[in-house]
Amino acid sequence: MLLHAMELQRLITIVLVWSLCLLDTHQIGGTSDSDHCEAGNSTTEVVTDYKVERVASEFIVKFAGWYTDTARHGYITAALHAKHGENFNIVERDNPMAGLPSDFDVVAFDDDQTVGESVALLSRHPLVKSVSQQRMVTRFLRTVDNDEDEIVDYFEDSEDSEDEEDAPCAECKSSWLNGRRSLSLGTAFWHNTGRHTSRKLLRSVPRQITSILQADVLWEMGVTGAGVKVAVFDTGLSKTHPHFKRVKERTNWTNEKTLEDGLGHGTFVAGVIASSKECLGFAPDAELHIYRVFTNNQVSYTSWFLDAFNYAIMKKIHVLNLSIGGPDFMDQPFVDKVWELTANHIIMVSAIGNDGPLYGTLNNPADQMDVIGVGGINFEDQIARFSSRGMTTWELPGGYGRLKPDIVTYGSAVRGSNLKKGCRQLSGTSVASPVVAGAVTLLYSGVLHRGGVINPASMKQALIASARRLPGVGMFEQGAGKLDLLRTYQTLSTYTPQVSLSPSYVDTTECQYFWPYCTQPLYHTSLPTVINVTILNGMGVSGWVVGSPSYHPYTPHMGHYLDISVTHSQQIWPWAGWLAVQVKVKGEAREFEGVAQGHLEITVQSPGEGEGLVSTVKLPIRVKIIPPPPRHRRILWDQYHNLRYPPGYFPRDNLRMKNDPLDWNGDHIHTNFRELYQHLRAQGFYVEVMGVPLTCVDMSQYGTLMIVDPEEEFFPEELSKLRRDVDSGLSLVVFADWYNTTVMKKVRFYDENTRLWWVPDTGGANVPALNDLLAGWGIALGDTVLDGEISLGSHDAQFSSGSPLVRFPPDGVVITPQLRDQGREVLGGSNDLTVKLPVLGLYQTRASSTGGRVVVYGDSNCIDGAHLTKPCYWLVDAVLEYTSAGHLPQLLRDNAGPPIKPAEILPARMVENQLHRYSKVLEYNIGNVFSVKQLPVCPELEFLPHKPLNTSQPTSLAQVQRLLSVGGEMDLPVRPGQDRILSDGIEVDWLGSSDTSPSPGLSWSLVYIFSGLCLASYLTYRYCASKYSYRLRRRPNRLARLISAVDF
Repeated sequence: MLLHAMELQRLITIVLVWSLCLLDTHQIGGTSDSDHCEAGNSTTEVVTDYKVERVASEFIVKFAGWYTDTARHGYITAALHAKHGENFNIVERDNPMAGLPSDFDVVAFDDDQTVGESVALLSRHPLVKSVSQQRMVTRFLRTVDNDEDEIVDYFEDSEDSEDEEDAPCAECKSSWLNGRRSLSLGTAFWHNTGRHTSRKLLRSVPRQITSILQADVLWEMGVTGAGVKVAVFDTGLSKTHPHFKRVKERTNWTNEKTLEDGLGHGTFVAGVIASSKECLGFAPDAELHIYRVFTNNQVSYTSWFLDAFNYAIMKKIHVLNLSIGGPDFMDQPFVDKVWELTANHIIMVSAIGNDGPLYGTLNNPADQMDVIGVGGINFEDQIARFSSRGMTTWELPGGYGRLKPDIVTYGSAVRGSNLKKGCRQLSGTSVASPVVAGAVTLLYSGVLHRGGVINPASMKQALIASARRLPGVGMFEQGAGKLDLLRTYQTLSTYTPQVSLSPSYVDTTECQYFWPYCTQPLYHTSLPTVINVTILNGMGVSGWVVGSPSYHPYTPHMGHYLDISVTHSQQIWPWAGWLAVQVKVKGEAREFEGVAQGHLEITVQSPGEGEGLVSTVKLPIRVKIIPPPPRHRRILWDQYHNLRYPPGYFPRDNLRMKNDPLDWNGDHIHTNFRELYQHLRAQGFYVEVMGVPLTCVDMSQYGTLMIVDPEEEFFPEELSKLRRDVDSGLSLVVFADWYNTTVMKKVRFYDENTRLWWVPDTGGANVPALNDLLAGWGIALGDTVLDGEISLGSHDAQFSSGSPLVRFPPDGVVITPQLRDQGREVLGGSNDLTVKLPVLGLYQTRASSTGGRVVVYGDSNCIDGAHLTKPCYWLVDAVLEYTSAGHLPQLLRDNAGPPIKPAEILPARMVENQLHRYSKVLEYNIGNVFSVKQLPVCPELEFLPHKPLNTSQPTSLAQVQRLLSVGGEMDLPVRPGQDRILSDGIEVDWLGSSDTSPSPGLSWSLVYIFSGLCLASYLTYRYCASKYSYRLRRRPNRLARLISAVDF
């Protein structure tokens, strides 16, 4: 009898628990799986990364207009046939654009020897706009441990999958894993939910991303995405997937004969946007247009995207989500087509990239001004570690990068549709991107009645103006802040066409948001501080600046101490332009310490009825000023002589980083050298960036010039001027990198990710150019590629793919560690690779009594954040102690080696290299013979006249920058007793609800079911008790038995 009772109790317990889970599931949207009943969160995420390769002998020929097949083929044949006969082939289309007018074709050449000449012939045709290499994109996987922030090399299927068929095929997985990350694009994390092993104390993963962002409020108003066409460019979607009710069209743009999603990524992205069941999407009633642009082997080509983009324009798509990208912002056909898309009123949303936390890792097209670039945060409102950071690097070296990302939203452990049914969790900026795309689709459907007022610019303006600022996070990490769906809807509902700015103000006193501007005050004699502001024009696809911007200094706040120079886009198209603001401190503020304030005013006009539409916007400016610091505390960073990918093939400075072969982060003190900048500021140094030739800067203001990892040549005038400057007291610090012409030729085969047809234009650094620079002091670097660890006293650092010193003055100090010959290792040399060569030299010049000091170190990897393992900031401190104070630290004195015998032969420039194509210095070069361009004229700033105002600014400039609206703010319906607006600090539970709001109302039908189950369980118990005549036996209290057994 007791056995029956225990079994009955278990049965009743199971029924009750199942009922509770049923009720819980109903509240979050009816999700069929029950991982929310488990405790904690998974600590690993599998990230999808991308590599981009150029396809040998295939070129995209872009025409000046749209032409028929016959016309396009005739133009290409006319340009090539007479010269090359039948040595080329125009690739036929096998997609929906076949036979339709287009603006490009893909040409494949059979003879590699004539490719260059053929491309030149095509480029000269009057109707050909550009000729560029075909590119191939491939996706790969890596797994990130969220707790350890380490990368491990395995992949596991999600346990949310209903059956084995839902998981990617074994062949697909093995093909993904053939390589690691190379050129990371806007990517997707494939999340392994696994078994939860720990519990997050602050926040838990919500069941519905739509609940967190309160899309249900708009749903209750009847705003569900209806009437909006949204395009998903990904891996396709199953025709029979139960989550989608409005799949309008599915098209295939790959070379595979299928429309199905064989991987699940496209299904997940589409689900976040428009799923109507289980894991809900934002716009369930939107029209889904599925563009399959990736194969099951995760491969795509630029030409596939171009055809698909053209088709999207023809279909008059409203919103387009693109969860990929890449570092090549000079892939001109792709960039031009994105501009054309947005010019046709298509709102493009794109992932900013998964190359964080390194700065300068923004991906294209998300870094374009007309695209909404999306970064990722987790559910604790922290910037996700994987999310790429700004600034943009298009403008380097002469200018400064723009603000990106535009906005951030949840992109970690977001739930969406699984491959065939059910739900899964994924992470990455390619997850954050469809979150914003779904929100934009939902918002668009709610304001369709406003017609052309809603466009790519006005949508971005509303998103930026309504975003919630994350505290303690810089603008190059979060953009305008976190997506706020309801505030954006309010803004769009009352929006009036206008121009706005991003950022909307400049405040160098506001840290952390205005990093790096807030970390270093301005002072007289400093180089201009450049702020690159984006102009967003909601009035029309094109526009122009009327007249000249004006500067209004605030008299009570010393605004007259500032000189402001402005340059801007001549044409604002499509929807956006740039405004470069350069700020200098006047001489009359030499002894001033305080804050100067004022504002810029700019007017933009767009075509329209009558005289067109006109809008004026203000840019408030608040700047911290101090007296000029002493010369020995001022460092000048040479940005002018740094080159990077794109456009040329400039290899990584560390040859061991096979999976990331290109140097694409800008080599700026605020991108991959950001940690060095912070260290220098913490040590009390003031760092300025030089984006002009050495001949344009007054070096008497600076104690040390730092030249780090230069790829560019030097003008002869620069060499002679630098020699004079060092004789007059300037100190020079050079951090070089590897250079070896044999290794450079070998690097193209160094690993599978390297461009097979590309040869590097320099090594890690341009050592022959550096040797020309240093020749006046008898210093030169060699071409042995060294690798190993350097230990000086209690300090050590990693020396990664660097160069040795082969000439140095005998009265200088050299440090000679024992390292490995990595060059011979790359070339397949012998096992004994140990060498002992000098890599650090310090020299006091003797030309005059006031001469400066020269320090040369053969490697920059220990200060480069791109692949930093063991930093050498202790060495930087020792070097700057020597250059700024003339004191040689005991650490270096104790480890000094003997003088070196000067080498007779120095490294030569590679024969037939193509550096002149990308150089600002070279006109052409043939081997070691090169022609130098004329030295450019030094820029002279034209400062705006002052138009003073007797006024003040509020303490917080962020609070006053709002968009103009009509009719005031719009009230949204709120459930009784419920505050619908989530504050930034609210805790989130498993259901994704706010701790300020009660749980959603229960369905009465489920309450009746639960009550019935309880009653049935009780009746079953009474029946069994009467039939078998038993009673539940209670165990006596153990404590009472123990006490009774004790004899007191």
